[in-house]
Amino acid sequence: MEYEPVIGLEVHAQLLTKSKIFCHCSTLFGGEPNTLTCPVCTGLPGSLPVLNKTVLEYTLRAALAMNCRIASYSQFARKNYFYPDLPKGYQISQYELPLAADGYIDIHNDGQTKRIGIIRVHMEEDAGKLLHDLSSERGSRSYVDFNRTGVPLIEIVSAPEMHSPEEASAYLRKLRAILMFLDICNGNMEEGSFRCDANISLRPKGQQTFGAKTELKNMNSFRNVQRALDYEIRRQTALLDQGEAIVQETRLWDATKGLTSPMRGKEEAHDYRYFPDPDLVPLAIDREWIETIRSSLPELPAAKKERFTREYGIPEYDAEILTTSKSLANYYEDCLRSYFKPKVVSNWIMSELLRELKRDEREIEDCPVSARHLSEMLKMIDEGIISGKIAKSVFEEMYRSGKRAPEIVEEKGWVQVTDFTELEKIIEQVLAANSKEVAAYRRGKEKLFGFFVGQVMKATQGKASPQLVNELLKKKL
Repeated sequence: MEYEPVIGLEVHAQLLTKSKIFCHCSTLFGGEPNTLTCPVCTGLPGSLPVLNKTVLEYTLRAALAMNCRIASYSQFARKNYFYPDLPKGYQISQYELPLAADGYIDIHNDGQTKRIGIIRVHMEEDAGKLLHDLSSERGSRSYVDFNRTGVPLIEIVSAPEMHSPEEASAYLRKLRAILMFLDICNGNMEEGSFRCDANISLRPKGQQTFGAKTELKNMNSFRNVQRALDYEIRRQTALLDQGEAIVQETRLWDATKGLTSPMRGKEEAHDYRYFPDPDLVPLAIDREWIETIRSSLPELPAAKKERFTREYGIPEYDAEILTTSKSLANYYEDCLRSYFKPKVVSNWIMSELLRELKRDEREIEDCPVSARHLSEMLKMIDEGIISGKIAKSVFEEMYRSGKRAPEIVEEKGWVQVTDFTELEKIIEQVLAANSKEVAAYRRGKEKLFGFFVGQVMKATQGKASPQLVNELLKKKL
């Protein structure tokens, strides 16, 4: 039987506030364990939480950017469960009355545009972190760090409208880009600032009812999300083909082994015994403030993509790639300020630059080649100082060493050969060494012209001016 995957994603994004959601403690990452805590975030008796207004503002910005309806009345709730990294024995979240709902974002995958619904966006606090030491001489030990307790999160719950791992990956990339364009989340998956849980079930193609779902956790990269979903689809397909039932459970992804394993039975909402938090007042948000926030939203990825195609005349594919992050879009426009050839710049960024960054697992913010220095190198091609082929070697050296193009060209002796007399001499040598091909060309086999160009470029180690080579070769032939 052929099955259709049904995928819904729950994303937790840490907000870029200086202090936690209900107290003044710092949200700094990487502090000494249990140094960024207070009676409020650790839930000591007599302490009372107070909502950080910036958390509310940032959540509203996210919800509006995702086309959500903002609730006129929303409420915090206590989500009760017991785990060592949850000092209060409950997590402050939102349940029946979330801040925002009924939104959507548009994703692009495999040349198609698809709208994915957003069921809800709400605020909540993060839990602490458990550290397990299995090598202790006194036996295995676990330690708890409460620094993350109370760090502000927004949870974004998608509709179950994705039907492939590739769509899920495209959704996550688009969502992360939106949050980063808004400057409310740094999107760092390794530090846990952008975390994803995936719910996946299978159903026979054409069937409308959902199958039993599993929830996948512990995925810290887009690639791992896609790999985990691929594995789970294969696992569930094999079980269904054997006539076995899918167990509704939470499973952990093991990136090293490339498989998922059971963690615990899947909880339902009633398992958490939600009830309104008595220490926090309900939220009634002034509509004028909402419209003020809406009007202050920056240019988001979709709008920037449309402007790039309209203003710069580049293909939609190029614009889609260049707007995957705010920093990459800024890098592109910084290049254009000193070298306004939009398609040339987009080609270099998408091929040479992104290839190097991907190989080194670097972000554009860490790129050793500045936009100004890339533009400077591209001008050298136009001025005939270096050829396009040599430029690729120059760029690689710029990336590795951080040096500017003029410095590298001078050091390596890569200046383009433009001397007529010298090139004519080389061309005559090439033609003399390939007399059979010359005769064939003159009998009408014109495709051999590219062969001659290649031989001349080889003889000059790629330093000859292609335009001049073409001109002189045609004359000689």
